[in-house]
Amino acid sequence: MANRNPPSKGFVLDPKLDEDTIEINRLHFCRVLLMNDSNYPWLILVPQIQNIRELHELPPKYLSEVISEIVSISKEMQELFKPDKINVAALGNQVSQLHIHIIARFKNDIAWPFPVWGVNPIKKYNDEELKKLTLVLQAKLFS
Repeated sequence: MANRNPPSKGFVLDPKLDEDTIEINRLHFCRVLLMNDSNYPWLILVPQIQNIRELHELPPKYLSEVISEIVSISKEMQELFKPDKINVAALGNQVSQLHIHIIARFKNDIAWPFPVWGVNPIKKYNDEELKKLTLVLQAKLFS
């Protein structure tokens, strides 16, 4: 049986993630963050375990739970946004804290077919867009 209590005591979100995202919700193991870039529907899951940089560093008792949350959010984003592709990536070149990008991609998006990083300037959500999207995400992904 999986351990249902993640070791989140003392967990601190990396300052760069905190600066670039808006927290939407918390799952059992991961924080769910919205990347503040309206060019793409883009969520980031951060396992609430301190000092982990790579998926393979997760304790085995937590790995399947984190993967399950990644898959669940990916499926929900597919259903909600109907993209041509869901990109899932754990890069960490600029932020070493383990975080998983889940990005809904469309053949007509501003960067297609290239990666989203460094192709176009970030376009931050305005207050109204952010409020609307947050309500939709809360209702569709976390109900």
